Amino acid sequence: MATIAAASISYSVVGSQAAHAHVRLRRVGEGVSLLSAGERSGVKVGGRKGLVVATANGGGLTYKGAGVDIDAGTELVRRIAKMTPGIGGFGGLYPFGDSYLVAGTDGVGTKLKLAFDMNKHDTIGIDLVAMSVNDIITSGAKPMFFLDYFATSQLDVDQAEQVIKGVVDGCKQSDCALLGGETAEMPGFYSPGEYDLSGFAVGSVKKDALIDGSKIVVGDVLLGLPSSGVHSNGFSLARKVLAKSGASVYDQLPGAGVTIGEALLAPTTIYVKQVLDLTSKFGIKGIAHITGGGFTDNIPRVFPKGLGVNVNVGSWDVPPIFKWLQEQGGVDDAEMRRTFNMGVGMVLIVGKEEAESIVLENNCYGKVYRLGDIVKGEGVTFN
Repeated sequence: MATIAAASISYSVVGSQAAHAHVRLRRVGEGVSLLSAGERSGVKVGGRKGLVVATANGGGLTYKGAGVDIDAGTELVRRIAKMTPGIGGFGGLYPFGDSYLVAGTDGVGTKLKLAFDMNKHDTIGIDLVAMSVNDIITSGAKPMFFLDYFATSQLDVDQAEQVIKGVVDGCKQSDCALLGGETAEMPGFYSPGEYDLSGFAVGSVKKDALIDGSKIVVGDVLLGLPSSGVHSNGFSLARKVLAKSGASVYDQLPGAGVTIGEALLAPTTIYVKQVLDLTSKFGIKGIAHITGGGFTDNIPRVFPKGLGVNVNVGSWDVPPIFKWLQEQGGVDDAEMRRTFNMGVGMVLIVGKEEAESIVLENNCYGKVYRLGDIVKGEGVTFN
């Protein structure tokens, strides 16, 4: 496979097979001086604040207790920043004429374990595409092409075909080309029947249309787009809760009409068409993909320094799977909000008047929640 000089770096910090924490970095192409919103807002290196993760929670489970150490990930980012200055943000920008190429890379994490347990592999490829394309559209970029990497100890052709079918479906939803990929067979490296996945997406946005959060001001409005469920983050904690509950993935999820396993494996929503439709018609000032770190860690990444947001709890619908996870795991509200998307997979910051227009016309753009308002300060306050 040809190797192209990287414009974006995404690191996965793996503490064990049951722990998968993503630390996202952006390296801006040489000759471009463009601060990430995270850098503008004083967010620590890599565009991520170090999370204060409780080790005790009244007997409840925590992400750190499930094996994911965010502090270790933050430390790795700090060290990488010494070697490659200019990182942070959701996607990597590379100047190309009057445009930027925007690149992103990611995996699926331990959601794969659920796919293995349920022997269901036809949607996990959608998750793979979603995690990268949803990152690059936060800059306003239209995805152009995607590449995948599939690694296993012994190739099961039927299983691999199902995985790639999901990748193809995800690319169709994203209106981008599956340009190529790599299949690696590494005997003895993975457990029988298991595999790992990585994906890489590249898109483009005109320089004068780049969305970077720099125009956000006090009084702007935070809008939210619904998620399909857990998406592809927080599964180390979700799997820990499942084990503690004693429930089976084939048990019915209360109030949902699906099994617990079906709710957990629901493919990640791909927001490409919805977001690009909105950016073409409205002055979207900032976009954040709600992944690892949840509301607490991801939303502030797009704010200029000195700004925060008041989020109105109850302003959106929380899917039953999150209520079940919280109840069964005894997970407190703060831990839930910094681990899971809680039913909102993408947020947009817009002016007040445009927010009203978008919400009123939500039949045209899909369901849109009015989550809260931009205020002076820092971080996310839940009201």
